[in-house]
Amino acid sequence: MKSLRIGGKLRRLRQERRLSQAQMANELSISPSYLNLIESNQRPVTVPVLLRLAERFQIDLASLSGEDDTRLHTDLMEVLSDPLFEAADVKTSDVKELVSQLPAMGRAFLALYDAYRRGGASDFMPGDDPDAEPAAGIPSEEVTDFIQGHRNHFPELEAAAEHLWFENGLALFTLQQDLVKVLSMRFAVDVEIASAEAMQGLLRQYNPLTRRLLLSELLPLPSRTFQLAHQIAFLGFRREIETLVSGGKFSTPEADSLAASALANYFASAVMAPYDRFLEAARATRYELNTLQHRFGLSFEQVCHRLTSLQRPGKEGIPFHLIRVDIAGNISKRFSLSGIHIARFGAACPRWNVYDAFATPGMMRVQVSKMPDNSSFFCVARTLHPAGRTVMRGGLPQRAGTLAIGLGTALTNARDICYADGLNLEDPQIITPIGVSCRTCPRQDCSDRAMPALAQRLVIDENKRGLSTYSVTV
Repeated sequence: MKSLRIGGKLRRLRQERRLSQAQMANELSISPSYLNLIESNQRPVTVPVLLRLAERFQIDLASLSGEDDTRLHTDLMEVLSDPLFEAADVKTSDVKELVSQLPAMGRAFLALYDAYRRGGASDFMPGDDPDAEPAAGIPSEEVTDFIQGHRNHFPELEAAAEHLWFENGLALFTLQQDLVKVLSMRFAVDVEIASAEAMQGLLRQYNPLTRRLLLSELLPLPSRTFQLAHQIAFLGFRREIETLVSGGKFSTPEADSLAASALANYFASAVMAPYDRFLEAARATRYELNTLQHRFGLSFEQVCHRLTSLQRPGKEGIPFHLIRVDIAGNISKRFSLSGIHIARFGAACPRWNVYDAFATPGMMRVQVSKMPDNSSFFCVARTLHPAGRTVMRGGLPQRAGTLAIGLGTALTNARDICYADGLNLEDPQIITPIGVSCRTCPRQDCSDRAMPALAQRLVIDENKRGLSTYSVTV
């Protein structure tokens, strides 16, 4: 707190309240010259000034933390790693100054780049219609940002899941049968397990006219239960879902639909793993994932997802981040409550243990890692095989894509997790230096570097060879 610099945020707050520096300085019981130094980030804000700021202007001190600035800085560095900006010669110091002085401009720049990415090459070519509608956003990115903005916790859906349990007398070990009964008795829906041939590649199909819900025989038991709860979400709690979706301000109907599906999935997870009972079990087992799987009848991925949502005020679980990747490095799911920065616009660092998991299918991989800013994390990772991906075509089995899930938290939480037992977390020998991506990572002593770092000038010396082609020679 003593070194917190909030110049840009404080100046914006003053301007929004239409106050002069002298007027705000008087409110904070400091001199105008000292306020000017704080606004220009030449002086950190002290705790007494912060407390007076919160008292006089009714603001949440958490909104002034440096976490948002750090995230904005990382996102901007990642965007500027695009070869599109190579000739601009933007320095790290330039980005830091933009974030500290003009954070709103930085966010506007990110939004502009997002629009460029989503629309492909956005420059008008001869014959293009300048009055054409702008390219729509990528629904998955909008929904990911929406979930991140809510810290992956939706109290309305937690309450809806608890209401379902209370009103219908659900039991954990007969949950699938209980949900089938709820669908039948409350919603007049018949559930049928259908053959893979009849489903024609679908895993779930609901017909609102005949009120029949078909589930593929390829779905394992946890997935069947999940799909039953997912369907109940739309039949019994659509109003709660639509209220949340409407607050998301999505740009396209496709994004609205994807968000609604994601919220139905959240509800299903809350039904299968009731909040209080699951949090108690997670703490009691010290987050032993296999035990939680069997106790609640969940898949590995479902357990990991549920752990990221335990953020009820006063009853919080460990703040985790989650990343799901395929063997080619594509990130299909990402969420961070731990503070780690996950690549948004390109490939992530190949040193993350979520990629090592592909070398040992089914085995839990453990990693202690450190980012370039010295923030340290404890992570576990394991491969999984998505349900229903194995199919037959023309009499031949098709390749089932393997995915890997990475789950992690700040290193300070590691002692509360069973997978850290036996590790000397203070031993520097077990720490793996990682980054967000090669273009944003300043580490030069990395044999896994796939491209040069944005922040450092690449100098190639024909008489020297570093750990990688892109090591900076001196």
